[in-house]
Amino acid sequence: MDRIHSRWRSTLGLAFGVSLLSIAAVSAAEVTVWCWDPNFNGATMKEAAARYTAAHPDVAFNIVDFAKADLEQKLQAQLASGATDGLPDIVLIEDYGAQKYLQSFPGAFEPLNGKVDYAGFAPYKVELATVNGQTYSLPFDSGVTGLFYRSDYLSEAGFDAAALQDITWEQLIDIGKTVKEKTGHPLLGVDINDAGTIRIMLQSAGKWYFTPDGQADIAGSPTFKAALETYSKLLQTPEIYKPVAGWNEYTGAFVSGETAAVYTGVWMTATIKAANQSGKWGVAPLPKLSNVEGATHASNLGGSSWYVLSSSAEKNEASDFLATIWGKDVDFYQKILVDQGALGSLLAAREGAAYKASDEYFGGQAVWQNFSDWLAAVPAVNYGIFTQEVDAAIVAQLPALAKGGSVDEAIAAIDAQVKQQIQ
Repeated sequence: MDRIHSRWRSTLGLAFGVSLLSIAAVSAAEVTVWCWDPNFNGATMKEAAARYTAAHPDVAFNIVDFAKADLEQKLQAQLASGATDGLPDIVLIEDYGAQKYLQSFPGAFEPLNGKVDYAGFAPYKVELATVNGQTYSLPFDSGVTGLFYRSDYLSEAGFDAAALQDITWEQLIDIGKTVKEKTGHPLLGVDINDAGTIRIMLQSAGKWYFTPDGQADIAGSPTFKAALETYSKLLQTPEIYKPVAGWNEYTGAFVSGETAAVYTGVWMTATIKAANQSGKWGVAPLPKLSNVEGATHASNLGGSSWYVLSSSAEKNEASDFLATIWGKDVDFYQKILVDQGALGSLLAAREGAAYKASDEYFGGQAVWQNFSDWLAAVPAVNYGIFTQEVDAAIVAQLPALAKGGSVDEAIAAIDAQVKQQIQ
């Protein structure tokens, strides 16, 4: 109907002598984008849209910001109803939920194979949006992880940057004991209602809650047991952490200077740099699981990607836009790194000046270069469609594990709860 109205307005314009330029503007294709966080995802999309429009003035963009939960609820309800009216042309989806959308709503999203050169992106980001050999996303921001630490606190406790290279989680626990003893600061803030640590540990070893064919990989998985045992050791060492609840307490613990470190995704960099503690921070590789074959120091927490709806009347323009700007423009990635702290997953962007620059806030480290190097090493896993359900089952067992409960009993309970929920 909007296209009919546009043509009617164009005809009317000719009758009144309106310029052809004005007619073109009226009848331009409009690509609608749904995303969340206007200061991050929304801001980067606006920059990308401006770049594309400069070369394609006949394409306009309507970028709609939602609260993340509202976007997910609206998208889910619309896809479940089967009604396509009102859906956007492009939508942002968190990586953990990608497989659930792709498998639950086959045909709803446009495969981008042949339009996007996926060999140019971090492999783990490509894998998580692939079903039956078809890849559907334009990979966006990475949640590549690292260990952020207060270099002044750790120096006081006798640890320099070299002491944090190639360490295990058990060594991190020992470091935490010394930091607490020497400085009075707990090393970490820990939210016992969050399963993010288990996710980080599993992916660092190339494993997930499920096998590649979607079966639960919990009971009988040596890697899952190793991760749960390792996190239990940390939880059973209360002197090294401050219990926190929710996002504000979690970030407040290290921003305030109460705790000495946090292991998390690269997207936390902006929050840390807002604390006005320049020169007092450093970044080290993630600790690795000990005695686990294939364990690495590289993992992921969070991240999201862009998807084109198959129902879109502008899917050709939408696909070309993603492939052209998000898929090739290295300078674009330099700008959003500097302006929004967005570490994209286009590997060629790592060669840009912004990625190689040193950062005095982190003691002169080339922080973005470090994260981009770790990004390329993140093991690819399939997140499946029930990640949130497994998270809930794990969280239910963490309080008992913190008190010395049996890991084997916890695994059995998690496995039973998951199998009941996903059957």
